[in-house]
Amino acid sequence: MNRALRYATVGVVAVALLAGGGAAAFAAPTHLHSPTPVVATAPAAASLTAKASATTVNAWQEFRIAGVAKGIKAGSKVNVQQKQGAKWVSLPASAPVNTSGAYGVRVKLGIKGVNELRVAADRTVSPVVTVTVR
Repeated sequence: MNRALRYATVGVVAVALLAGGGAAAFAAPTHLHSPTPVVATAPAAASLTAKASATTVNAWQEFRIAGVAKGIKAGSKVNVQQKQGAKWVSLPASAPVNTSGAYGVRVKLGIKGVNELRVAADRTVSPVVTVTVR
């Protein structure tokens, strides 16, 4: 530190001590250190919607499941899952999420009867969609 700066600093401290006491000499200006409150926001929870284009189809007849993905990156794949017994099994039907969050998947089912389907992306799943196959 150069000599002129040291003398100026000592002079300011001396004047502050004479004027207002010890605390005023070393206190920082309040306008420099008044913290603004920081509000932390949690990231939006990811969600998927799903709607089948038909509720009843013939075996191996193609239909579509479409919906919207919120909180899921564009380009991420969504997979159709079918409930088989107590397990959810991924079908060979997937599609990417577009930039607006929409997706559409073509599906064909061969298991006759009521089929419970859902769409999954990582750990996020849609509500169940029911399609009956004749």
